[in-house]
Amino acid sequence: MKTPTASPLYYIGLMSGTSLDGIDAALIAIENDSPPRLLATHAEPMPDELHRLLFKLCHADQVSFAQLAAAEHAFCQCQAQAVQHLLAPLSVGIEQINAIGSHGQTVEHAPAGHGDGPAYTLQLDNPSLLAELTGCTVVADFRRRDLAAGGQAAPLAPAFHQALFGRADAHQLVLNLGGFANLTWLSSQPTDPVIGFDTGPANVLLDGWFALHQGGRFDQDGDWAASGNVDEALLARLLSEPFFQQPPPRSTGRELFHLDWLQKHLSGQEAAADVQATLAELTAVSVAQGIEQLRIDSGPLALITAGGGAHNGYLMQRLAHHLPRATLTSPAAYGWPEDWIEAGAFAWLAHQRLNHLPGNLPSVTGAQGPRVLGGIYAA
Repeated sequence: MKTPTASPLYYIGLMSGTSLDGIDAALIAIENDSPPRLLATHAEPMPDELHRLLFKLCHADQVSFAQLAAAEHAFCQCQAQAVQHLLAPLSVGIEQINAIGSHGQTVEHAPAGHGDGPAYTLQLDNPSLLAELTGCTVVADFRRRDLAAGGQAAPLAPAFHQALFGRADAHQLVLNLGGFANLTWLSSQPTDPVIGFDTGPANVLLDGWFALHQGGRFDQDGDWAASGNVDEALLARLLSEPFFQQPPPRSTGRELFHLDWLQKHLSGQEAAADVQATLAELTAVSVAQGIEQLRIDSGPLALITAGGGAHNGYLMQRLAHHLPRATLTSPAAYGWPEDWIEAGAFAWLAHQRLNHLPGNLPSVTGAQGPRVLGGIYAA
């Protein structure tokens, strides 16, 4: 077990979310008991061919071993390029990095299993190859230990939110708007448990519907959604999904919320832009409902908003509409711009693993207790 020193310890976190748009790489420094510091970032674009292959794997009932191997190999090469491009302009060399924390690419997440089958979560990754390509120790496979302990294996970011944003003088509420939206409630009372859970889809349906009808990867600033009108009848049908009434702990993924799920709720008469506006409304309303489930005392509410969805101006307007007592705050005030918290979380989780410290929060995932997460692949 490493003992804390005055010198900062360097870690790299790699994150590829359900949007499949690229690999986020974040270099962080951890020094004694201070909150982790973000030092540098790099966004490695997902090559179109790899994007198509991963999207196919996320929606396939059956795949071949050759397809999985090809996707894993290409994904790992893309990760190695992200590390190289992150460090290239810096004075920090790979030999100074304690470890790379690799989340991998989630292809399916089923914490309740299917039918009578066991619970599972599958992240496509090859940490052995990544260690070989980078010459750096890799920590990976973070989710399955929590799952083995009876947890949902997600969300894992709330433990990092606690390390970053926890305060003794004020409550904190953190919203991550990635492919899916999740909330973290941090009480100012140290004896209160951290609460965190997925509220539902965010960018995953917005991006998918936009790609289907507009041909791009995402709706820039929500402009297309803003051109449409919310279809209240459609919104009611979407919100009838039992997931939205399920109490925490809860997590979800593409296996539930995908375009086929959306199509089942459409009458066929809706204008495409109206559907996009309604999907943004679905995210905003489900987040507001999630906050209601927390039963936070009435009064002003500060909401730290992170993730790619925080750049969607229309979505942020709808959130503000449904959360009139909330002030939407950027995490940049804490030195962490919106796009880099999840990558930073897996760098921090690598530090936790190397120091034999828990990475999960049982109050969030429902696991039987704190667990040290991830496997170590030495350089």
